[in-house]
Amino acid sequence: MSVSVIVALCGGLGLFLYGMKIMSKAIETVAGAKLRHILEIFTTNRFTGMIVGLIFTAVIQSSSACTAMVVSFVNAGLMNLYQAAGVILGANIGTTVTSQLVSFNISKYAPVILLVGVVSLMFSKKEKTKDIAEIIVGFGILFMGLQTMSSSMSFLKEDARVASLLLSLDNPLLATIVGFAITSIVQSSSVTVSIVLLMAKQDLLGLPMCMYIIMGCNIGACSTAVLASLSGKKDAKRAAMIHLWFNVIGTAIMYVIMAVGQDQVISFIKMFSADNGRFVANAHTLMKIAQVILVLPFVKPLVKLASATVRGEDEKVGYRENFQLKYIGSKVIFNPATAMIEVVKELDRMASLASENLNRAMNALVTLDEDDINEVYKVEENINFLNHAITGYLVQINQMPLPIEDLKSIGAMFHVVNDIERIGDHAENAADAARQRKENGAVLSHDAMRELGEMLDMVNTIIRYSMEIFAKSDETHFQDVIDLEDRIDQEERKLQENHINRLTRGECTPEAGMIFSDIVSGLERVADHATNIAFAIKEEEDNLNAAKQGAIPISKQ
Repeated sequence: MSVSVIVALCGGLGLFLYGMKIMSKAIETVAGAKLRHILEIFTTNRFTGMIVGLIFTAVIQSSSACTAMVVSFVNAGLMNLYQAAGVILGANIGTTVTSQLVSFNISKYAPVILLVGVVSLMFSKKEKTKDIAEIIVGFGILFMGLQTMSSSMSFLKEDARVASLLLSLDNPLLATIVGFAITSIVQSSSVTVSIVLLMAKQDLLGLPMCMYIIMGCNIGACSTAVLASLSGKKDAKRAAMIHLWFNVIGTAIMYVIMAVGQDQVISFIKMFSADNGRFVANAHTLMKIAQVILVLPFVKPLVKLASATVRGEDEKVGYRENFQLKYIGSKVIFNPATAMIEVVKELDRMASLASENLNRAMNALVTLDEDDINEVYKVEENINFLNHAITGYLVQINQMPLPIEDLKSIGAMFHVVNDIERIGDHAENAADAARQRKENGAVLSHDAMRELGEMLDMVNTIIRYSMEIFAKSDETHFQDVIDLEDRIDQEERKLQENHINRLTRGECTPEAGMIFSDIVSGLERVADHATNIAFAIKEEEDNLNAAKQGAIPISKQ
């Protein structure tokens, strides 16, 4: 075998790997957020989860990317293990779409596909068109690589020693280990199966050994999810183990079937296959379908097996825990498609802290409880920590290839974290007022206490509505937020007038009056920050659209 053949093989493999990476990343950028929403909504049971996993993997052409995303979802608490199991089973069928595409003679059109993609990329001005062009470029490079490898393998066939060595491979276990090793290294079963397919087309590998190599590929494909889960929580590791155990059990079942009737299995697959290339693609698909059919009824035992493999529980991090990130911390797996979800959940947690602290401070204003006042200051330190940590994370992921929809909203996240931090500051101001009142002996009238309580109720409501809009994308209360903000503005003016009247009548001391006036103004500003949170994403999208159209965006003050 000459050096030129080896170089050509390596070059073809490099093009294939690079093309697949470009294509998968571009698809995730264009459709990642939409696919993620589908994963969130339609994975309520194992059957719908399986269908979603199949479609998801077929679209992005990577079971590794799908399972890694599922592991991230489980890690973030967005999906339980039973839902994850269904998606993982579907992903195992979806990954066979690549080998089906490779088995058809598309490679001869690869130069044209590549040219169309490159021309579109060079002359397109719209970002979305460029992203679609990148998908086409990746697709073209992938098949150019296949064409290069296929041409090189035709020379391998002419080398009697190489052909004899490959055809002499008759050990099923060795073939499985080879498939596992190659796939673990290249991190893609699609690549290994495609190489096996090309070798089968050139009659360099026997069909039974092709099937055993594919079995090894299926187990090797689990390495991506397993590696991704290592830095995650226990359930993330269990999700990766579901993927691994499914393929190990599925391979064991196929070993038994092949041992009992290898010739019959090969004859059955040949019925649907025009040539050896189609045989490998069909064998890959049929094996996966058979494994899923056999394992699907036993999802619960599969989950229990994964749980037994990864024992123990994670250290709990509640929303009150000090100086710890729960969703984007050290125990969280980074995945571009789920990064923004984790930020939203962390912001929701931060907002709960700020809201609770505001109520604690307002309670301290009435009771003058020193423990409550000190607790407000402690929680405010935690809120400041979260502010810096989340902002730093947003800066970090802003440099990464996120889905288009997430890139549109990342600017809004900076505003939201700032607004939540400002709500925390107003809680601290209320605690300062409580301490000042305690030290000076300032007395607030019964009417003043009642008015503050009524206004706080309105502010609590607008915060709750705003966080539902932001964190859950629930637009039910959009108009309620607008109406509430107007009412709170009117309430603030009314209470300030009432305060002046009480001062005039001598019912309130100047010291207490200043405290009352500052608190009322602070609560009104909290409502403004809550409104900003509710409209953050919408305003960011409006500003981006205005910028694209050449208009000057108008920011809400």
